[in-house]
Amino acid sequence: MKNTKSYLLITILSIATLSCSKKLDEANINPNATENAQADYLLTSAIKTAVDTYWGTANNMNSSLLFIQHWAKIQYTEEDRYIFSNSSFTSLWSTLYSQSITNLNQIIKLADQQSNPNYKGVALVVRSWAFLLLTDTYGDIPYSQAGDIKKYITPVYDPQKEVYLGLLADLKEAKSLLNPSGKTIGGDPIYNGNINNWMKLANSLRVRIALRLADREPELARQVFEEIAAANDPLISAQSETAKLTYLSSPNQNPVNALFETRDDYRVSKSIVDRLTTLKDPRLPIFANRTQTETPAGYVGVPNGLTTADASNLGFAKTSKPGAYFQAANAPAVIFSYAELLFDLAEAAARGFTTENAEVLYQSAIKASFIQYGIPLTEADTYLNQPLVQFDPANYKKSIGEQKWIALFGQGLEAFAEWRRLDYPQLPPAVAGVLNGDIPKRFIYPGNEQALNGTNYQAAVSRQGQDLLTTKIWFDVQ
Repeated sequence: MKNTKSYLLITILSIATLSCSKKLDEANINPNATENAQADYLLTSAIKTAVDTYWGTANNMNSSLLFIQHWAKIQYTEEDRYIFSNSSFTSLWSTLYSQSITNLNQIIKLADQQSNPNYKGVALVVRSWAFLLLTDTYGDIPYSQAGDIKKYITPVYDPQKEVYLGLLADLKEAKSLLNPSGKTIGGDPIYNGNINNWMKLANSLRVRIALRLADREPELARQVFEEIAAANDPLISAQSETAKLTYLSSPNQNPVNALFETRDDYRVSKSIVDRLTTLKDPRLPIFANRTQTETPAGYVGVPNGLTTADASNLGFAKTSKPGAYFQAANAPAVIFSYAELLFDLAEAAARGFTTENAEVLYQSAIKASFIQYGIPLTEADTYLNQPLVQFDPANYKKSIGEQKWIALFGQGLEAFAEWRRLDYPQLPPAVAGVLNGDIPKRFIYPGNEQALNGTNYQAAVSRQGQDLLTTKIWFDVQ
């Protein structure tokens, strides 16, 4: 009798448990969300998330813009002195891998299921850009096994050279998939579904990567330019084709605008203000605001890496904030500009990878930067005639490096990569820096990688060098 009662009780409890489980399952379904993800929604999310991360505080304003001396800090100056922990550089890694790249991989699957190659091509282009940000910043990264957590819980770190070669292959595949006459796509905040422009961005990213290879593997770099020329692959060729995300009003405003709504930590660096002043560069009033309190110079930059006390002593009202153009709510976050593409082509010509005229392309790049900010071309001719601006074919890295540094103002991660690659301009270390007179050469890996993916992390460190800010990555040869 006891056994019968026990079985009956167990049966009743089991039925109740199953019933509760079913109700819980039903309760955990979001009635406002689709169970089948749509490619257009995923694409918008992946792009917006990646661009916010690229243009936001942790990876731009509070790190790479300081390293490259576009910006400086007027208070709480620890980051400007290169004081970071292994949790300081987590957001670029975690956000791009767990959100953007994961969503882009899902788009690629959906595109195959829905027979829409244009979605797959665009996803490959955006994913390639995301991986490029990661490898340019950290060095060796998970690439070949990244974004598929069901298959690879602890993905291997691929050497940077292999990542670049893989991305070149991905972009060639994207180029072959993209078809302006094919099915349309939605959810595209960069080009509004213009497939021609996505093809141009894919090929322009191939140019960018080829130059990352150029000092280490010049013949591989040359081969990329020869392939592009042989196939007559289109590149970004006008201001209207610049890849950028134009922000809206709050809460979808530019991250710089959002930051300055509540904080006042940043000023324009003395390094770039002094350089623009020396060159009588008409971009100075765009890059920097006049000091709130009238000063003889009008524009006053802050030396990078002062102590908090010394920085504050300069005076908040007597130093220049970043320009109103960059603080606007709808200011664009630039991914790849027409000016950058022209500088890249000038360098390729100077290296002998193409037969184009390097000086003409260099001058066109500077003019394109002027046009980008609404400066009349009549001012460009005067600017270009200055001895300090004129192209020097014997030291093309200096000419291109210094002008590209100016043209990339605000694009911290990209400017950081180009400064390390070209070695110009020659910047002073932080005044009170903690790296013995050095400037950071990379981001250190997120600290949780040592715990979550320790074996592969250690293999990367053994191959690349110590996990330090001062360890040069593969493309940085000098």
